[in-house]
Amino acid sequence: MSNDLTVVEQGALALPEEKLFAILESSLYPGAKLESIALVVNYCRAAKLDPLQKPVYIVPMSVKVGDKFVKRDVIMPGVNLYRTQASRSGGFAGVTEPEFGPMIEDNLQGVQITYPEWCRVTVYRIVNGEKCSFSAIEYWVENYATASRDTIAPNAMWKKRPRGQLAKCTEAQALRKAFPDIAAAPTAEEMEGKYIDVTPTDTPQLPGPEPVVALPACDHEKFDLNLAAGGKMIRAGKKTAADIIAKLSTLYTLTAEQKEVIEALPGPDAEREPGEEG
Repeated sequence: MSNDLTVVEQGALALPEEKLFAILESSLYPGAKLESIALVVNYCRAAKLDPLQKPVYIVPMSVKVGDKFVKRDVIMPGVNLYRTQASRSGGFAGVTEPEFGPMIEDNLQGVQITYPEWCRVTVYRIVNGEKCSFSAIEYWVENYATASRDTIAPNAMWKKRPRGQLAKCTEAQALRKAFPDIAAAPTAEEMEGKYIDVTPTDTPQLPGPEPVVALPACDHEKFDLNLAAGGKMIRAGKKTAADIIAKLSTLYTLTAEQKEVIEALPGPDAEREPGEEG
């Protein structure tokens, strides 16, 4: 018999839309606007994610338009989504516990707080059969969220969990470095308390060539395939990392992190795998 319990086999997106919206509004996104919940559902459909696992957040952001600030809901991934994507890639090989720098005692506009100066996290990824490390270090003062735009005092969460919040931001950065093909946008943890400036510029547009249409991003499946093939050619001495980057750049828009991964591939002097050409 087919009923709403098919969600167990087909995922939350198998529910009737109005029922799914009601569940999300009452449990995961209380008080959110229906149009914002619709954005979450569409995001999850496109990425084949279960919205009941809350892979993304509805973040109320202050958006600067001209000389005014307006409140808008922005859909942002959480660090747990990055973890899920890294795990699905098949190349994830672990992550270290966060390492913290010395504790700093400070008074930020009347708020007494003790926080770690910095945090370091390392993510491991299998690249071309080798376990590679990608480390990130983030500083508390450069990441913490303020209580409002008009104060430098931290908000309640960053005051209560100075290490935990910084660790999430640092792990997100490390995951972006290790998996640039699946992690690009800043996470909700990183953007909390920030604002977005979408003020149009008044700079006149000078005559010039037609704008170039951006090439599509190189998703993790395509990147991994090209990385494996390119790695073999580099080790065989047939191509250089620059050659591989130049070739892929005619097909895709590579991120700086993806280029760094290619540049880190071992050269002709590295030990060849069995079956590779000499």
